[in-house]
Amino acid sequence: MTYEAAADIGIGSRASIAKSAVLERSAVIDLDAVRHNVRQFVGIASPAAVMAVVKADAYGHGAVQVARAALDAGAAWLGVAHISEALALRAAGVDAPLLAWLHTRESNFQAAVAAGIDVGISGWELEAVVAAAREQERPARVHLKVDTGLGRNGCTMADWDQLLGQAMEYQDQGLLRVVGIFSHLAVADEPQRPETDDQLAVFREAIAMAEDAGVDTEVRHIANTPAAISRPDSHFDLVRVGLGIYGLSPFEGATSAELGLRPAMTVRTLLSNCKKVPQGQGVSYGLNYRTSEESTLGLVPLGYADGVPRIATGGPVRVNGITYPVVGRIAMDQMVIDLGPLSPEAAAGLKGAEALMFGNGADGGPTADDWAAAAGTNNYEIVTRISPRVPRSYVNEKPSSADTTADAKAADAKNAAGTAVL
Repeated sequence: MTYEAAADIGIGSRASIAKSAVLERSAVIDLDAVRHNVRQFVGIASPAAVMAVVKADAYGHGAVQVARAALDAGAAWLGVAHISEALALRAAGVDAPLLAWLHTRESNFQAAVAAGIDVGISGWELEAVVAAAREQERPARVHLKVDTGLGRNGCTMADWDQLLGQAMEYQDQGLLRVVGIFSHLAVADEPQRPETDDQLAVFREAIAMAEDAGVDTEVRHIANTPAAISRPDSHFDLVRVGLGIYGLSPFEGATSAELGLRPAMTVRTLLSNCKKVPQGQGVSYGLNYRTSEESTLGLVPLGYADGVPRIATGGPVRVNGITYPVVGRIAMDQMVIDLGPLSPEAAAGLKGAEALMFGNGADGGPTADDWAAAAGTNNYEIVTRISPRVPRSYVNEKPSSADTTADAKAADAKNAAGTAVL
């Protein structure tokens, strides 16, 4: 990747790019953007703390690198779905408070307890975690999860009092410590919907019952990224921010820029071929697209094996400052853009040119949101599905003091103005 290409997509610096070899294709992760986003949420959530959610390899951005950047920027906790993800962070030397919340009967609770990983408990896991604590001769740290209306994991309110009683018995025996009470919101990305109020009311009731049972928690948490932004009454002691730390908006009606966030991932490659074709040339499997005139086709070596949604025909690819839609079916390894009528010399000059699938959109280029629209999905899925076949490279691995100062000034200005984010 050249410095000029990096500058075009708004990432990195000459020094950081110079350290990296040119890659045929890559997902370039701007860790300064991650830090910026975390600092935004630290300011929004205060006095509550921020948990940076780095599950699914940090939504495809790289769990270890993102975790370290998030902690540098003020995140106090890390969150993952699986114990295996938490253990990988511990193996990399990350020793921050760390919660894993989605388990099966084959989950390695013994290793979690030994590594000081907090474990989410919805009910059945309690006995398995207590057994692990006995084996390790070390009290487990648990967060009890209540289902306030999402209908997935979490203890029902009908069984909540029983779970509290069992947990407190084990705490009295020195086998565990109830560190937290938590839940998850269903429709916080649609701020106008009343169900969030209903869930928060149930959560407050669950907390009151826990307090009556003698639970003295360190943290109570229910807010996700959209609630952290739009529902200050959901912050409690801790907010769990996933999508937001990667610079993506959780709201259909608000862009990342409008929320003060910076997308951290850029997916780019090099055009592998450009060729002149006649009018009526069919393109890709099924020949569902045919050129309307004599034209030049550009071959982009990214496909659904790389995480590009197969359904996303029409998705944008930017070459030399111009954005072209993908035409024809997206294949396993490649997709095609119609560059229009070009001279043979111009077409030849485009072979090997940088092709941007998505980036931060600062120059009007394509974003993960554009690809989500093309695929009929959300931006979470677009970044998370970029496969390991696309190498990750990192820019701005060390914090920028200038960036930190700018963020601090912006946060102070926002707080002084008292403006709402939405």
